[in-house]
Amino acid sequence: LELERRMGQDLDLKLIELDRNRNRIILSERAAIWTGGGVDARLAQLEEGQDVSGRVRSICHFGAFVDLAGIDGLIHISELSWQRVAHPSEVVAVGQDVDVLVMHVDRGQRRVALSLKRLRPDPWATVEARYVPGQLVSGVVTNVVDFGAFVRIEEGLEGLIHISELADGNFLHPRNVVEEGDTVTLRVLNIDPHNRRLGLSLRQAYVAEPKPNGIAP
Repeated sequence: LELERRMGQDLDLKLIELDRNRNRIILSERAAIWTGGGVDARLAQLEEGQDVSGRVRSICHFGAFVDLAGIDGLIHISELSWQRVAHPSEVVAVGQDVDVLVMHVDRGQRRVALSLKRLRPDPWATVEARYVPGQLVSGVVTNVVDFGAFVRIEEGLEGLIHISELADGNFLHPRNVVEEGDTVTLRVLNIDPHNRRLGLSLRQAYVAEPKPNGIAP
């Protein structure tokens, strides 16, 4: 392995992150050797809003570093996907080729901020064009908590089934009704794109919708 081969060698490194609470230090050899006009010339070619291609070089808990022809750019974990990401490895892998959007270029500090998710539209921006209250949808349970369950109905679009909308009758905990990974059919109760909230119901999914005259079929 490369690290084993370099055991005992002196390295010039640049401090990338220092987290005293976690006793964590992240260093970069590549960042330490970013000198010379070649790098500056490549940085000068990068502009905010530009689409570029690169290869994922390394992954850490706060994001992924992408090699842009000799320049490292960072995709922060919050810019990997429109949906919640617990760890960057859920979205990208080392060695993977990716297309990214340049968000910010700091030529003085030689830092490039990238986004993967912004190459795709924000699903919340058009949610009301695709879903309406009363509609039946299918989704996957992503998290079960004391007050209900979160369900992903498409990438980047999660809604909440409040505990009162899980099932009729008494049950001790939402896990008595659903678990993470379950695929469920739900009825949309309300949509709030501004606050990125979607109300869903499991218990009303199979309740027949009333006809226009108010008489159930």
